[in-house]
Amino acid sequence: MNDDFYETLGVSKDASADEIKKAYRKKARKLHPDVNPDPAAADQMKKVSQAYETLSNPEKRRMYDMGGQNPFGGGGFGGFGGGATFDFSDLFDVFAGASGMSGRGRGPIPRERRGNDILRRMTLELDDVVFGSEKELTFATAVTCNRCHGNCCEPGTGTKKCTVCSGSGHVQRTVNSLLGQMVQLAPCSACQGHGTIIENPCSECQGHGRVQEERTITLRVPAGIDTGRRIQLRGEGEAGEAGGPAGDLFVEVRVKEHEIFHREGNDLLARLTISMIAAALGTKATLTTFDGEREVEIKAGTQPGDVIRLRDLGVTALRGDSRGDILIEVGVEIPKKLSGAEKDLLAKFGEMRNEPDLRSAAKNAQHSDGGVFAKLREKFRDL
Repeated sequence: MNDDFYETLGVSKDASADEIKKAYRKKARKLHPDVNPDPAAADQMKKVSQAYETLSNPEKRRMYDMGGQNPFGGGGFGGFGGGATFDFSDLFDVFAGASGMSGRGRGPIPRERRGNDILRRMTLELDDVVFGSEKELTFATAVTCNRCHGNCCEPGTGTKKCTVCSGSGHVQRTVNSLLGQMVQLAPCSACQGHGTIIENPCSECQGHGRVQEERTITLRVPAGIDTGRRIQLRGEGEAGEAGGPAGDLFVEVRVKEHEIFHREGNDLLARLTISMIAAALGTKATLTTFDGEREVEIKAGTQPGDVIRLRDLGVTALRGDSRGDILIEVGVEIPKKLSGAEKDLLAKFGEMRNEPDLRSAAKNAQHSDGGVFAKLREKFRDL
């Protein structure tokens, strides 16, 4: 008994031509031998194709609806007994993308292609990013050909329609398959699928529409940028082929270490070493910042490790106008050598603060019973 074509495709008897076509394509994606190697799938694919051949043709569908069965018997597509050749262009549309060939209704392949993106690296000084700056960057890249202005042809000439594919960019070929003869579309080898042929390629760019050159651009460095960040310049990458759009330029930034300041976020860290007298009595120091010289007040009694903050003198934020601070860590230098007079003064200062006489304690440690080292020497003699 013959299968019901509507049931085979999974559509109702009043389905539109578009619904029938969609149902066929859906079935074909699952059953085609290129996708499903199961022999049973091949048999089912034959039935689906026979149903579609009949129902997609208004006259054949009308006759089928009147007779309730295949009005063309086995001599049609189903068994290939009648030697008929079926146009598989609808089926080919389903698999054209996977095969890499242009499907029916697809135009020629454009010559225009977007240029590649470019990545370059740039080393900056810290002062370049505190407020932002402008830097020159030179790099080799593909630029639009000045002779043909990107159209790939010698001046005064142009392209002509390909006579092999009549400008379509693809040609038909008939191949044999498990399902019989199939009509496929392939890119035209004469024009590489473009549909047109360049009669006289530009002598400067050899028909590519671009050449290699060195470019120098002015790069605006945004304030606040930090190591590892990238600056994107749209349209400043490689020129496109055949007049296509240019790619983008990406500049990756590295900020050098500064001799005075260390950056943490938008704050700048510095270290200031003062004498113990200055720490005790207080003093003033001058610090050279990116905003000029600034006076730093060190209060009396400043301890080692204390931090002095200079507000709004750090790095400008990458987004916004706010700025970080300068943080100064204070170090106190202790003299390693003192004269006798200096020692006396320090001892006297200690007495005034009711501190023990450290000099006497040191002398007692050295001379009592020969001192510590003398005791060690005695121990070694006993060995």
